[in-house]
Amino acid sequence: MTKQPVIHVGVDGSWRDTGALEWALQESLIRKAPLRAVHVLDEGLRHAPYWEPKVVDDAALNLVDEVQRKMESRDPVRDHTTNLMVGPPAETLAELAGSGEMLVVGRRGMSSVKRLLVGSTSEAVANLATVPVVVVPEGWKPSDHAGPVVVGLDDSGDSETAIEFAATAAIERHTALRMVNVWDLPAIYSWDAMNVAGVSDEWSRNAERHFEAIAQQWRNKYPELTIESEVRRGHSVDGLIAAAEAADAQLLVVGGRHHHKVATVLLGSVARGVLQHATCPVAVVHLEQRDA
Repeated sequence: MTKQPVIHVGVDGSWRDTGALEWALQESLIRKAPLRAVHVLDEGLRHAPYWEPKVVDDAALNLVDEVQRKMESRDPVRDHTTNLMVGPPAETLAELAGSGEMLVVGRRGMSSVKRLLVGSTSEAVANLATVPVVVVPEGWKPSDHAGPVVVGLDDSGDSETAIEFAATAAIERHTALRMVNVWDLPAIYSWDAMNVAGVSDEWSRNAERHFEAIAQQWRNKYPELTIESEVRRGHSVDGLIAAAEAADAQLLVVGGRHHHKVATVLLGSVARGVLQHATCPVAVVHLEQRDA
């Protein structure tokens, strides 16, 4: 599929609150790329009782008209467009976005119980899309934040794609890039035993040296970019979110592996936890995984 210099953004009835359109408009100005706002009518609704096609279709048309006017008022120069489509929302957005540079979607607040029971559209899209997906939390306003771009690193050595995306985002925003690794204690050990033996301190020092060396490699590649390295000890999800909040991050980038199956099962636990709980926008950047 031929890639086009366009940013796709998913919009629904809550588009004024989620912050996704605001974030996408900012990114459009930074990249000088037009937006394609997409509203997907869930085809499942057509089989629901009390379905009233005219009411729903009129509401959907009004929604895309309002979004079009919003985009034109904010940026009359670029050729922003809107689309109204029918189909499964996550699959439709992911397939359409494959022709562009990235996909931006919103995340509404959910109770902890609902998070456990139901995989959201944003999670499903983050799993299915072949392009980077940025998930923007409810109420986010880009103008309120001026911190660095934070990228989470793991021990797999497969973080290059995520780092490249994060470095580009940091350069575009004229801010620093902070690389964060969070390591945890293997289950076979206890913290008391580790601390008495001094093993935890040794692991911390080794991790700091290792990830500082990675940071230096990227400093050599991007000498104009300020790159910081931070190693934390604890749970990966909690550590990444805490690091992003402490830095007032504009964006938190995590890596993933692209799958074509059920998002709630296959989206990595760290990426899924960060998507659910982060208070800043999260970019999921996939390392394409070849099927056996």
